[in-house]
This record gives sequence, C-alpha cells and structure tokens, in this order.
Amino acid sequence: MSDNSNHSKIYPCGRIARREFIHQVGGGFLGLALGGLWAEAGEIQDAEVSPRLVAKAKSVIFLFMCGGVSHIDTFDPKDNKWAGKFIDAVGFGDNQAAMKRPVIPCLRTFTRYGKSGIPVSDWFPNVGGVIEEIAVVRSMWCHEVNHFPAVIETSTGHRGRGFDHPTFGSWVSYALGSANKNLPTFVNLGRPSSPVQLTGGYLGASMAATPFQAGETPIPNLYPPAGGSSAERERQMQLLQTMNQEFRERYAINSDIQARAKAYELAARMQLSAPEAVDLSGEPDHVKALYGVDEKATEEFGRQLLLARRLAERGVRFIQICNAGGGNGGWDAHGDMKTHGPLCRATDKPIAGLIKDLKQRGMLDQTLVVWTSEFGRTPWSQNTTGRDHNPKGYTSWMAGGGIKGGVTHGGTDEVGYKAVDSPHYYSDLHATILHQLGLDYKKMTVQALGRTMKLVEEGSGPINEIIS
Repeated sequence: MSDNSNHSKIYPCGRIARREFIHQVGGGFLGLALGGLWAEAGEIQDAEVSPRLVAKAKSVIFLFMCGGVSHIDTFDPKDNKWAGKFIDAVGFGDNQAAMKRPVIPCLRTFTRYGKSGIPVSDWFPNVGGVIEEIAVVRSMWCHEVNHFPAVIETSTGHRGRGFDHPTFGSWVSYALGSANKNLPTFVNLGRPSSPVQLTGGYLGASMAATPFQAGETPIPNLYPPAGGSSAERERQMQLLQTMNQEFRERYAINSDIQARAKAYELAARMQLSAPEAVDLSGEPDHVKALYGVDEKATEEFGRQLLLARRLAERGVRFIQICNAGGGNGGWDAHGDMKTHGPLCRATDKPIAGLIKDLKQRGMLDQTLVVWTSEFGRTPWSQNTTGRDHNPKGYTSWMAGGGIKGGVTHGGTDEVGYKAVDSPHYYSDLHATILHQLGLDYKKMTVQALGRTMKLVEEGSGPINEIIS
C-alpha cells in the first residue's frame, strides 16, 4: 500500500483513498460509488480531499441532440458556390470507401446577431438572440461514423464496450458528490439514444442517471400510497433505517446490497424534496412563456428545460437532456434536411429562454449550458436532399459557467466536411466542462477491473480560447 501522504497524487479524482476503501469493504467496484456517498454522510472518517482547480460552474445542463445535427445548416454557414460540384467523399456508415459525391446546397439563410455578428441559421432565431452569451466551437470531431458507437464514444470518452465505462455525467457525479442530499446528483430528462448515456458503469449503480420526465408525473413511483398518515410514514422510515443499518453490518462485503440500500434511502429523501422541485405550477406565467411552455411546438422541451433550471437551482450537479432520442435519433436527417425544421422550432425558444432565465436570476455565471450531438452531417447526400453522418467536423457550443460569450472558435473546411482550424476531439469538450467545474481531466482516474481507468484517453485538454 502506498504512503497515505501521497494519496492526493494517487487518488486525485475524488474524496477518498479508493484502493484502501475497496480493501476495507472486501472488494468490488461498486464500492467506488458507495465510498463517495458514505464519505458525504460522515461514514468514512479518513476520507481525503484532493486539490482542485477553481470551480467557475456548480451545475451543468447538458443538451444532447440525438441523431447528428447538421452544423452546415445551423451554426457553421458555408458558401453555396460548391453546390452541385463533386468533392472527395466516403461511403455511408461502415462503407468508408473513397468516392466522389456532389455537394448539396444549404437552403437556410443566416443572420448576424449581437455585437459579435455571429451568423446563426433562420432555424435558430431565438438562440441567435442570445448569441452574446455563447461560445460556438465549429471544429469538433470524433472517430465513430455510426450512431451507437458514436454515442458510446461521445458519452463515455471511450470507443467500444470492451469495458463498462460510465457516462460522462456519472464521472461528474462521482468526482463532486451531492450538493443536495435530498436530490440525485445526476439527472436525465428525455429519451436517450442509448442506455450508455445513463450508466454508472464500473463507478457503480449509485452514479447512474436518475430518470426524470416532463409532465404530471416527473418521477414515477415517487409518492407513497394514499391513505397513510405522516406519523405512520415516519415510523416506516425509522424501521427502514434500522433494517438498512442491520444489512450494512451483516453484509458489509456485498457492495450490491449496499448500493441498493443507498438507492432506497435516496428515494425516501426524494419524497420530501423532489415533489416541490418538479412542481412547475408555481412558476409565473411570464417565465413559462419564456420557455415556450404555453405553445404546442415547444411545450415538451420547454418543460424539460424549465425543470432543469429548477434542479440546477437546488444543487443538482449534472442535468442531461436528451432530445429526440430513441433508435438513431430524430436529428438523423438522411432523407431530407427539412426534417430538422420541426426539431429546431421545438428547441430554439426553450434554449434561449433557459439562457435568459438563468441570466436574469444571476445563475448563468455558475451554470454551464452545453449543446452538442454525437456528430455532424456531411456536405453531400445519399442521392437525396438529406445529409450523411459526419464525425470529421461539426459544431458544439457552450454558455455560462465561466465561458466567454459572443465568440466562435475553430472551423471546418470550405464545404464543412473536416475540422481544419483548431480541431478538437470530443474529449476536449469533456475536459473543458471538467475544468469549469474545478476538476483536472488528467486526474480523472480510478482503479477498477484490475486496471487504471481514465475518463479522457486522448485530446488536447480544455478549449482555453473560449474560457474567460
């Protein structure tokens, strides 16, 4: 065992000496997650705090557009002088054979917004109105060309499923712990493209996303059965606590049971706090209108983003919103780029409303809003008016949380195919988010499954050009 005085170098990600803890509980990688929970509850007295960077953000609202948004038609305009001309291209999906394909025209119009004059598509006029709060990164890239592998790569920081890697929100939850013990640390809203976007992986089930949903029942099975009194409920809770304590003592080595016990305890605490957190009825009409809750096209996504703001307000660390998920994702526009239109209308006003609301409440400085997708789309089509998958160059953007506003960074080539100006692998987005949360991406490692696991395997690190 290494010298305890050097724990901050050996275990830089979280709050405890994890090898020592796993040894104490008898092994098992679920102990990693339980260690964080127990440390917060004061159940581990020798937990050590690792040095961090200065945190500029307390919470992240992570907007994931499922299916691959076309950067060319939204935030990365190109000259249509190449329309109809043949360029070097590749086949669809796994067929990456070289070929020549004609560029299809972009039918959108772009308006320059704000003092910065950043051009934004007519599909996102409301986001254009808040562009002075946004840093647009036009030079993202990843490896995978198909949806499911790309979602794995961009969600976990790793390619393939050789190991049960946790999703990014789980790493944040694991590293920072809870700021509100009566609410989950990591919440997901909306249908994901893949269960990988929710998993705690080898960090344990306690680090996985807790699914919330918009509507009258944001959290299924949250409320206790009708008819019981509060006094009876309190007696039940005391009995449950006693039983859980007995389980801890009797099955200290079984980390699966420990994780399940903690999950039930969190569920019980949520019955006290979550109903108020998810209740939108008290929000003023003008705030609901800001998010488009009163309009059919924007109601669902608007409710999700309004709920996200309420959760961030109450200390939830990582709120992930998956838009148009399921299957390959609704943004997968192979047949016709016009299918982007309804999705942009559904998300444009709520996104702008979220940024405006956070700013007027004084929350934007400490809340990091991230907009991204698993990849972009190609300049050419598959003999249609849609576009193919493009991992070689696409756009993500960030706002708040210590990020510069009204700036663009990086760029793709003149047809929008490859990132050529300051290219950033997707892990650089992860590293930037971690940096704003006060975490060093190089130190995000854990001992699991007999080896040292890293969140970020490659890339250049935080995108310093957009950090204020």
